[in-house]
Amino acid sequence: MRTAPPFRLSGQGLNRQQRLLLSRVSRSFDLSIRLLPSKLQAPVAIGYLLARATDTVADTSALPLGERQALLDLMNEAIHTPKDGSEQHLHRQIHGLTQAFAAQQSHPHERALMQALPECFHLQHTLSEADQASVRTVLGHIKRGQQQDMTLFGRGPEQLVALQTEADLDHYTWLVAGCVGEFWTELCDRHLPGYALLSQGEMLRIGREYGMGLQRLNIIRDMGADLADGRCYWPRETLERVGLTPEWLAQASKTRADSKNLETLTPLYTQWLDQTQAQLACGMRYALALQPWRLRLASALPALIGARTVSLLRQAGPAALTQRVKMPRHEVRVLLWRIALGWGSRKALDQQFHRLSEDGRA
Repeated sequence: MRTAPPFRLSGQGLNRQQRLLLSRVSRSFDLSIRLLPSKLQAPVAIGYLLARATDTVADTSALPLGERQALLDLMNEAIHTPKDGSEQHLHRQIHGLTQAFAAQQSHPHERALMQALPECFHLQHTLSEADQASVRTVLGHIKRGQQQDMTLFGRGPEQLVALQTEADLDHYTWLVAGCVGEFWTELCDRHLPGYALLSQGEMLRIGREYGMGLQRLNIIRDMGADLADGRCYWPRETLERVGLTPEWLAQASKTRADSKNLETLTPLYTQWLDQTQAQLACGMRYALALQPWRLRLASALPALIGARTVSLLRQAGPAALTQRVKMPRHEVRVLLWRIALGWGSRKALDQQFHRLSEDGRA
């Protein structure tokens, strides 16, 4: 009887300490990166670490908005500065700021990430010119999303602010995640000719939908915490269409005792989950179109974890706004064994996606 090939948890261009850092700042995305074919691991991992670092700066609401924006601008300048000697002064300037910034981080992994930022800039310059250009493009989109976040929600919990329209939500999810699906697809096309069964245009389209769906899932899962911080990503016009407001949503999500009030939200909550599930299905279609088995596994894993998370959110109902919903670690391990035993075949992955998707509909 044949056995499944082992997962090689290595990262081209990353040392052991950097791989450990990657695993700590993102459990699920780290698994996907490590499953990638070696040619893709470095650009994807470096792009992710830089994006996560800028996200840490943008989200540290304890610091004045002006300080965060100034540091983000410097980081963005460093990302876009070529290695021609002129970058050294900029890196030294950023090093001092990020070390001071890191000292104010309460989470040890976020602190370690900020301390390692100068090394991340160095790693970026080890990539090919084409891969550096792709990293800069995707980080430029992400930075615009982060700047929009800070401009709109920068006043903190003192004042609740909401996105206004569905178009605003779509644009935001594209800026911070949909563009990542496009980035991933461009890298695959560059490094792995013939990597997919579908056209490049179709892969870009469903890759974009996949990323946007993962971001929508994050928004639903983190809604309670975001509302407490003065952020409402669900558009005011969408809520008002069913007679609700962001202010009502924030009040109803404050305590478990108010969870019965949230039942009013059930039809809209179900609609949000259905749309997210449809975008995750685009992600599974994306993964099933891929030829290399490791690339297929790496691309499918976020969709599989996402499908299970959607199921858990369905089971919790709108009361999920008052609690933390997350796929348990032991379930992730079981999932990895199941897809490994199936050799990452299209049939095995498709079966797991449908099984995980149906768990919450019983």
